Amino acid sequence: MSGPGGPANAEPDIQTVRERVDKLLHQAEQASERYNDARLELTDLNRDLSSLEADEKRQGTVLDGVRGDVRDALIERYQSGGLGATGELLSSDSQGFLDEVTTLSTVDSIQDSLLSDYDAELKAYTIRRDQTEERRDDVRDLKTTLAKEKKSADAKLAEAKELLSKLEEKERSAILSRGGYRAPDAASIPASGRAQAAIKYALAQVGDAYVYGAAGPNAFDCSGLTMMAWGQAGVSLPHSSRAQMGSGTPVSKSDLQPGDLVFYYSPVSHVAIYLGNGMIVHAANPGAGVKVSSVDEMPYAGAVRPG
Repeated sequence: MSGPGGPANAEPDIQTVRERVDKLLHQAEQASERYNDARLELTDLNRDLSSLEADEKRQGTVLDGVRGDVRDALIERYQSGGLGATGELLSSDSQGFLDEVTTLSTVDSIQDSLLSDYDAELKAYTIRRDQTEERRDDVRDLKTTLAKEKKSADAKLAEAKELLSKLEEKERSAILSRGGYRAPDAASIPASGRAQAAIKYALAQVGDAYVYGAAGPNAFDCSGLTMMAWGQAGVSLPHSSRAQMGSGTPVSKSDLQPGDLVFYYSPVSHVAIYLGNGMIVHAANPGAGVKVSSVDEMPYAGAVRPG
């Protein structure tokens, strides 16, 4: 058994903890951004589903109308003696009746255009119904994915917190808040118009908490901050770093201007706002919150200019 100074009671190696925490926080953010992607997709799927359900209802109404016209035409033919023995089918339900009557020789004596309309509307209704069911299945599957990604993000964050809990407060702070810089005055940044509005908003949030999936007013994740900042400038961005990378004009690193969105990692899972002079403002992680950092603090992936 190890003594008081043995391995069992050894303090965690700070560098090892730092590397592990960095990895866990990055993995948590990746899962969180995948969660944001899935939420966007779910919104689109639910919009499609609502449209399909409305189409299905309208098509069902049209089908019922044509079915009634066909039945009325057959009843009129029967009452005039034009259907003979086939008339007994009229006592069955209308769907079964129409299914049967289309196989009989008496079809030639029925108004062909009505039966043709009925057949076309039935096929259209079947297509809408099948599409609606497929979309409902997609929604169910995506909700499962959402739950999985949230669980993954929470688990990685909990593991990081467990590692950090073994350190002294000073050591925890050094790991989580390293690399931060004093926030500049927004008015001192050479930007104007919409970019200035976005920068002013983002810098005003420095010190706010980082919370996965949050978009203000007092907590943000990385894409939630950039979405809200550019929203102040009248530019609508999706709540997803990956989706935001497709929401502007690509710019090279050498051509970065204040207000540009800068993306990190591959695949993209983090986004920041460029401030100029090699600095960015971003919602960094649950330990550091919103802060100002070097543009090279993370693996650079690209940049776009919104608007």
